[in-house]
Amino acid sequence: MDAIDEQIKKALIAITIERVLLEMGKPVLDAFTKKLYKNYNCYIPDCSDHPEYLIQVLKEMYGNSYKTIVSAIMGDLAEFSHQKFIANFIKIISN
Repeated sequence: MDAIDEQIKKALIAITIERVLLEMGKPVLDAFTKKLYKNYNCYIPDCSDHPEYLIQVLKEMYGNSYKTIVSAIMGDLAEFSHQKFIANFIKIISN
């Protein structure tokens, strides 16, 4: 996978996460972003390389309800799941 292709896939994942959280409301997106930065000193685009950060922050914020958010993210990325980078991301967040 070349650098441009990887950047596009990372951007797709970041946009998907942001869109799913934004659908829940701007305060939800803002709270998630703040907690992600506070806990891991990173931003939403970094979740493509560190999906465990995404999961941990969602678990802290929503308990078992995080699974609903993860399902929405996975559903939005499903059409791209034939691509290895995205398939690996989906595999990690689904466990």
